[in-house]
Amino acid sequence: MASASWSVRDLPDLSGKTAVVTGANSGLGYETTVALAGAGAHVVMACRSAEKAAEARRRVEAAHPNASLELRALDLANLASVRDFAKSFLDAHERLHLLCNNAGVMALPFRKTADGFEMQIGTNHLGHFALTGLLLDRLLATPGARVVNVSSTMHKIGRMRLDDLHFEKPGSYGKWRAYGQSKLANLLFTYELGRVLEAAGRNLVVAASHPGYAATNLQFEGPRMEGSSLMERMSALGNRLFSQTAAGGALPSLYAAAGPDVRSGSYYGPSRMGELWGPPKKVRSNRRSHDRETATRLWQLSEEQTGIRYEGL
Repeated sequence: MASASWSVRDLPDLSGKTAVVTGANSGLGYETTVALAGAGAHVVMACRSAEKAAEARRRVEAAHPNASLELRALDLANLASVRDFAKSFLDAHERLHLLCNNAGVMALPFRKTADGFEMQIGTNHLGHFALTGLLLDRLLATPGARVVNVSSTMHKIGRMRLDDLHFEKPGSYGKWRAYGQSKLANLLFTYELGRVLEAAGRNLVVAASHPGYAATNLQFEGPRMEGSSLMERMSALGNRLFSQTAAGGALPSLYAAAGPDVRSGSYYGPSRMGELWGPPKKVRSNRRSHDRETATRLWQLSEEQTGIRYEGL
């Protein structure tokens, strides 16, 4: 169990381990990359923007001159990009010890992905569902491998609209409603994948985490798309008054990735102020996230929409 003072200093030696971190160029993904690289892991930085990824790599190397890093393009809002990333990774690597499904978008005005999905469910869930499925054989072939899915306390406002996943009904879209649905989907997927693997007798740990209230660029993306300077200022004020750093927000993911007692189905978040900040601890998600019927239906729908099937499970 995580202690009340667990930090990156408690990470084990990760030399010889290979990790993929999505959204590694900023925020939680960047801090996760810094910590894993500092512990000796080879980190594949899976990023949409090559320019931002290159700048992030320079910053990681400034902090850890011996860091082992690799940049690969990945746009989770485009299934062709997900397939290209997976192929290039599999061609280059025989082992994958950690897949950290971290990248995400939050509270955007209505947008669609390249494949016609609502942007938040398409990026936060379906893109990661496809990526995990494409890399699953490599994960299963790697002793001690883990998958970490980054969710949010906002899963508590989420409800799965399985009959209208992409808010195609007129007037149905709400940016927070869509975000909550996507974060609930992250947890339903985590728990269902863990159950499916256990039933198949496969040894792969699948856990989830949430960052609490961490100051990242995520809070500003929606207001900027809407052209709302007022909401940008409100987000900045909220970050100053209530948030922890992105490095602090990454700790639950790092514990799920490398903590000593992590089991499939575990969920980690900050330990203080109602899970807003502080060292990581095991936390509970809501009842809807454990609904097995919903999880099964979401899995089937995700396979149908992405075209990715988890063969052999």
